[in-house]
Amino acid sequence: MDPEGSCVQDDPDIKVMMAGSTLRKVKSRSWKKQRHFRLLEDGMTIWYKSRWAGKGHSTFSVTEVEAVREGHQSEVLLSIAEEFPADLCFTLVFHGRQGNLDLVADSPEEAQAWIQGVRKLIHKVQTMDEKERLDQWVWDWFQKADKNKDGKMNFKEVRKLLKMMNVDMNEDHALHLFTMADKSESGSLEIEQFVHFYKILTQRDEVWKVFQDYSGDGEKLMLEELENFLMMGQQEGERSAQLAQELIDSYEPSESGAMSLDGFQKYLCSQEGSIFKPEQRDLHQDMSQPLSHYFISSSHNTYLLEDQLRGQSSLEAYIQALKRGCRCVEVDCWDGSDGEPIVYHGHTLTSKILFKDVISTVKEYAFKASDFPVILSLENHCGVEQQTIMAEHLSQILGDMLLTTVLDGQVPQQLPSPQELKGKILLKAKKIGGLEDCIDETLTDEVSDEEEANGDAESPSAEDPPAESLTENDKVKPRVSKLSKELSDLVLYCKSVHFHGFEQARLHGKCYEMSSFSESKAKRLAKEAGTDFVQYNTRQLSRIYPSGLRTDSSNYNPQDMWNVGCQIVALNFQTAGLEMDLSDGLFRQNGGCGYVLKPDFMRDDYKPLRLSIQVETVISGQQLPKVNQKEGSIVDPLVRVEIYGVPQDQAKEETSHINNNGFNPVWNETLNFILHTPELTLVRFVVEDYDKASRNDFIGQFTLPFTCIQAGYRHIHLLSKDGTPIPPSSIFVNISISELT
Repeated sequence: MDPEGSCVQDDPDIKVMMAGSTLRKVKSRSWKKQRHFRLLEDGMTIWYKSRWAGKGHSTFSVTEVEAVREGHQSEVLLSIAEEFPADLCFTLVFHGRQGNLDLVADSPEEAQAWIQGVRKLIHKVQTMDEKERLDQWVWDWFQKADKNKDGKMNFKEVRKLLKMMNVDMNEDHALHLFTMADKSESGSLEIEQFVHFYKILTQRDEVWKVFQDYSGDGEKLMLEELENFLMMGQQEGERSAQLAQELIDSYEPSESGAMSLDGFQKYLCSQEGSIFKPEQRDLHQDMSQPLSHYFISSSHNTYLLEDQLRGQSSLEAYIQALKRGCRCVEVDCWDGSDGEPIVYHGHTLTSKILFKDVISTVKEYAFKASDFPVILSLENHCGVEQQTIMAEHLSQILGDMLLTTVLDGQVPQQLPSPQELKGKILLKAKKIGGLEDCIDETLTDEVSDEEEANGDAESPSAEDPPAESLTENDKVKPRVSKLSKELSDLVLYCKSVHFHGFEQARLHGKCYEMSSFSESKAKRLAKEAGTDFVQYNTRQLSRIYPSGLRTDSSNYNPQDMWNVGCQIVALNFQTAGLEMDLSDGLFRQNGGCGYVLKPDFMRDDYKPLRLSIQVETVISGQQLPKVNQKEGSIVDPLVRVEIYGVPQDQAKEETSHINNNGFNPVWNETLNFILHTPELTLVRFVVEDYDKASRNDFIGQFTLPFTCIQAGYRHIHLLSKDGTPIPPSSIFVNISISELT
């Protein structure tokens, strides 16, 4: 069984890749080394080694590659552009946070063969269906375990392979299945027989039981039986009849008009059987409301790929954030030595990049993931001269993309909508005067938005402790900062102002004025004046950013800020973990466009209905990945369901752990939750490897808004720590949602 089929192997580009090429791997101007690269027989794995490194080699799978960029499209390749022309250079970009691979070929033809070849293989991966993916996965394992490459495996080797695949099973049972699969009675299995063996091994008892419950003869589901399952089991309601017919057409190859166990299992593992409501995945929300009515995907110090003190500033970081649907990126600008403004984390050792390069990158990637507006949050530390240069770069590079006039020539009473601003880039920065007038060029300003470098101190405002209680360090002296009129004129709907309390904002605040709050200040305001904060956020934008003490680029929990309606909750996109899982989870809906409409009680004076919802979950798991790559280790998995929402909805429940089974654990436990404000709730399913001696190891997770959950028997396809898929790992749940009366 060659999952590739011969068509790909016959392709001239793939032939070049399989024959192998010597390519230069480039890490910096001074680090350029030759490596031998080739595509292995499975048509999926790229192998490479240096000529003299003895046995050492590296491999990666095409499934890990997101895209191929041609020419000098990375900083590293740009730095050696003099030495190697663009038609020899290309960059492999990986999913998640794995660094890029910059390569230089010996000839333009060879470069093209690799560029086109990898692109074809990526396309193939993207168009595989679940069955092909599973076959590919089994095939990959077989290849890995077939040490002598004879395409066969005896029972001892199969047992070892099962351990690698995280399956610990009863020896007699395994031997019995092995003998059944060994049709030729040769004492070893070839790949096709192994796939058959694997299929018998992975028959899912819990799916079979559900099938039996609804099937009259235990062999198939007739149309009305399937309809009954969709109505009762899946809570599909009215659409059950139509859906039953569609599912049989899609998942049942035979013309019998009924559904077999195989088709039933296929449906449950597909997108339609997943926990996410398909209609919520697509762009479906009303996009014509004021910007202040949306949560907006936002990144902090976007230029950093690592920590806040020594890390590298990189254009790649902007590309990654924008491709993930981020709609508000931050640019820290400082005077450059040669008259060109630079971007880096001021007063630290992070490397520097040119402002104009950042703007060119933003132009190229701003609207790849979403058409809705991008906000450039400017932290401006430049003198007037270089501010004027910044204004020139913004106008010249962005052209029509940059919004430079108010929409209908009117001073707005409310902010424009994402729909009206499609394809536009907005500047958030200080402005001289308001949209109503133009005043003198010099303006006294307390402090730049984030100049709370001394720990997390803020400049005193109405909400803050009296000045006497602040240390000398914390006092921020008002200073006169000059703004360039050219730059100021480009600021329209996002004028940065200092926050002087909710009362002041209610009486005098303009909808286009916005303030930035450090996480500690936002938390304090949320606690002391939550309702005022929600009210304030119906009309004006708030931007929240991580404390200056988070030098390791860690993140705060964004849920606390969303709970009071803050729109621009900026996170360090480069740091994986719970906080980014929640952000990815919230913005996974609505077509991943980076804007999510707030619940209606956060947009108007509407008070929420007190509706309580009960959620019950019963769980089993499939093919969980190993955590520890040691040959003998097998996971002891448990599942935790975590609820993030308003304070009274925060909750966690977990199953017990199952010893030595990452392959097909069945917990059969019910976890119960009661939610009071479901519209603001995110649900995170986490699978961990239980360890009684130390912290549990993370295996996988999936996070989604409660409002996007489909009830019934559903698969949750797990994601890695980086938020990338890890097929075919999943958990199978039965979710029932009911109103508490």
